Amino acid sequence: MAKDPSQPAQERECIQRVRCDVANCRYNDGGSRCTARDIRVSPAFAACQSDTSCATFQAR
Repeated sequence: MAKDPSQPAQERECIQRVRCDVANCRYNDGGSRCTARDIRVSPAFAACQSDTSCATFQAR
């Protein structure tokens, strides 16, 4: 998938070592890499990995 030139540059560059398997997230570059400027993981009270989710997610 080609990068969208209308997106700000900071959103087109990938965060190193952060994989995204959510195909309908606007920050997934189509190659399982996250292009968000930063990511937020929530909720704050999570006790284990399965309790967490990406709060940065935005649907395409």
